[in-house]
Amino acid sequence: MVRKWVIRAIGLVVVLGLSGFAGLRIQQAYKKSSAAKTPPQGGPGAGVRVVSVGLGQAQMGAVREEILLTGALKPKEQVDVNPKASGRIEQVYVYVGDQVDAGDPIAELEDSELSQQVKRAEAAQAVTRAALDQRRAELANSKAELARAEELLKQGLIPKQEYEARQTGYRVVQAQVRLAQAQVDQAQAEVTEFEIRLEQTQVYAPMAGHVAKRYLDAGALVYPSTPIVNLVNLSTMVTMANVPEREVAKLRVGNKAQVQVDAFMDRKFEGRIARIAPVLDAATRSALVEVEIPNDDAGLKAEMFARVTLDLESTRQSVLIPREALVYRGTQPGVYVLLSKRPIFRSIETGLMQGEAVEVLANLESGTAIVTQGASMLTEGDQIRIGGRAAGDGMPAGGGSAGKRGPPETPKGKGRGSGLASSN
Repeated sequence: MVRKWVIRAIGLVVVLGLSGFAGLRIQQAYKKSSAAKTPPQGGPGAGVRVVSVGLGQAQMGAVREEILLTGALKPKEQVDVNPKASGRIEQVYVYVGDQVDAGDPIAELEDSELSQQVKRAEAAQAVTRAALDQRRAELANSKAELARAEELLKQGLIPKQEYEARQTGYRVVQAQVRLAQAQVDQAQAEVTEFEIRLEQTQVYAPMAGHVAKRYLDAGALVYPSTPIVNLVNLSTMVTMANVPEREVAKLRVGNKAQVQVDAFMDRKFEGRIARIAPVLDAATRSALVEVEIPNDDAGLKAEMFARVTLDLESTRQSVLIPREALVYRGTQPGVYVLLSKRPIFRSIETGLMQGEAVEVLANLESGTAIVTQGASMLTEGDQIRIGGRAAGDGMPAGGGSAGKRGPPETPKGKGRGSGLASSN
C-alpha cells in the first residue's frame, strides 16, 4: 500500500516538472517575439550609427592617357676632375658649391723640379743652336772655296783631284749642318715636353658647372687616376626610369613630361623624353626611358626625388568617380554602393587619377549610385543620412541633387597620373 503511494508521488513530481519547463520555454519564446515586433524606445534607428553623406554616380568621361614615373634627378653632365701628372697638391682653388667656367683653375701641383728641367732643356737648346750657327758658317766658307776651286780648275791652275777634295769637304759640311739642325729640333722637342709637363701641374675645369664634391686638400699626393673634385652641370637635369613593355610602344622621343619634386610642390617643371632604350631588360620586361628637364635657374638639385608624368597625347572613354568617393580596405581600393538603403563596400580596380576624378577599370558600371562626401567615415551596417534626411525618408537612394554630383569630364591636358607605370 505504501509502495503504491510512493510511486504516485514520484509520477506527480515528474509531471509537474515537465509542465514547468514547458511553460518557461513558452514564456521565453513569447518575449523574443515581442522584442522583435516592438521597436526600442527612442524611435527608429536607435542604436544604429547614422552618418551624413552625399551621393553621386559613376559616369563615363574622357581620360587623357598618362604614365607616372618616379626616379632621382641627376645632372646631364658630371665629371671627376683628375690631374694629368703625378705630384703633390700645392693648392686647391675651389670649394663645394662654387660655380666655375670651362678653363678656370681648379688646383695646382708642386712644379719646382719641372721648372728646373725646363731651364736645363732650354740651355741645351741654346748650345745646339750655337753649334748650328757654326756649321752654317762653315758651310758658307766651304761653298765659297768650292766656287774658287771651280774657277781655278777651268783655268787649269789646280788639278782635278784638288777640286774634287774641295767638293767632298763641302758635302761633309752640309751633312754637319743637317745634323746640327736635327740636334736643335731634338732640343726644342725636349723643351716642349718639359713645358707641357710643367703646364700639367695646373688643373683646369673641363666644363662649366658647380663643384659637387671636393675630394682632396693641399699636401695630398695624386696620380692621373686620382680625382680632386667632382663637377656637375645643373643647367639640364635628367631622370631615368623603367617603363613596362605594354606601355613602351605608346612613347615617342619628344613627348612632353611634367616633373614635380617635394622641394617645390607648388611648381611643375616641363621636360621631354630624350631617349628610349632600344633593348628591354630581360628580367623585368621594361625599357629604360630618359627624361630631360631644363633647369635654367638651378633650382633642381641632383638626387632630388622626382615624380614625372608623361603625356601620351591620347584620350580614351572610361568610367570615372569623384576622388572623395574612393576608399581603401587595407590596400584594396573600393567605393560604397547602396543596397537596401545601406552602404556596401565594393572593391574596384583603379586606373588614372586626373584632377578630382578617378578612373575605374573594373567592377563598377556607369550610372551606379555611390557615396561621395563622407565615404571615408563609413563602415558596413551604418545608416546614411543624405542632405539631413535618412535614406528612404522621402528621397530615393542616389536621387536628389546629391545624385547629380559626378566628376565632370576632365579638360584636355589637365590630368595627373596615378601610377600606371612606376619605377625607382
